[in-house]
Amino acid sequence: MTTPDRFRERFPSLRDTVHLGSCSQGALSDALAASLAEFQSSLLEHGAPWELWMQRWEQARAAFAALIGATADEVAIVSSASHGAFQVASTQRFGERRRLVTTDLEFPSLAHVWLAQRTRGAEVVHAVARDGVVGVEDYASLIDERTGLVSVPLVTYANGSRLPAREVVALARERGARTVVDAYQGAGVEPVDVRELDCDYLVCGSLKYLLGISGIAFLYVRGGLRDEMPPAQTGWFGRVDPFAFDPRSIDYPDTARRFESGTPSVPSAYGAVAGLRLLDLLDAHEVQRHVGDLTALLDAELRATGETLASPADPALRGPMVALVDDDPDALAGFLASRRIVASPRGRVVRLSFHHYNDESDVRRLLEGLREYRRR
Repeated sequence: MTTPDRFRERFPSLRDTVHLGSCSQGALSDALAASLAEFQSSLLEHGAPWELWMQRWEQARAAFAALIGATADEVAIVSSASHGAFQVASTQRFGERRRLVTTDLEFPSLAHVWLAQRTRGAEVVHAVARDGVVGVEDYASLIDERTGLVSVPLVTYANGSRLPAREVVALARERGARTVVDAYQGAGVEPVDVRELDCDYLVCGSLKYLLGISGIAFLYVRGGLRDEMPPAQTGWFGRVDPFAFDPRSIDYPDTARRFESGTPSVPSAYGAVAGLRLLDLLDAHEVQRHVGDLTALLDAELRATGETLASPADPALRGPMVALVDDDPDALAGFLASRRIVASPRGRVVRLSFHHYNDESDVRRLLEGLREYRRR
């Protein structure tokens, strides 16, 4: 498997830039740059090579399925996590089981879709974070016989804390509810196995830790799952045979492809395949250990200097991110950017996230930049 040092060599910008913003956008790899150039070449050489593009979509589907331990038939290609969440919600009736359980640590991509279901009769309730962490007990008090759908992030965007996704899924299944896991802030740096999670749905996009670009996301749908009603948004890619071009009939595949709609983003598929192929060179558990060592180092250094953190001190609860509290996160992130240190401000924190391409030198440069900023 590829070591962190060898992996780092695949990202040219890291020669002079510290990239701690993978929670927002992964660093540009040589593979991604080459793949986007390949897409441009396909236009120049062939004009409209649909067969070639279809192959790339299927490669993206298969590669994501392999990453999460699913089959290709269990993966739908969608445009964003919001799109995937909407498709899932649209298949729920919200009748006797009208309750939809989420958390206030949910990213708006899903959270706003869930709230919008109130117009369809859903009762949306939230597991509330305590000290930046949500436990299974916070979900347990909300999941009952009225619950139809439960949504839980693998890792929260807000402060990088891990949520007890597997335990929440098991509890929901025991009480008869379906489950959605948002893996956007984990997949790529945290091992993800949908068979172990035992969830009904999982969504994840390409642009963060999967090292692709925006415009494409993946929706896992457990094989054999039956919808209460067909997905509300559909289109020619949601058909058994998209190239049948029959405007008078509508059919839905038994596979996850029934959740697809219009033409997927072609360049985004090229980018997704490039990122997923890079990740295939890695051992997911080794990546998690490497990233965990870096977050532990940064966490300890920041606390030792008196900084306030919103991320958990407990390594078991901390994902690939350290969340630094600041009075003006945008100003701090802007200053760091002027020193070629990429961070991601959100709300009251500056998020500092790690991938397999990061190393201790990145932590040292971040600490130097922060000391310089505090002295101003």
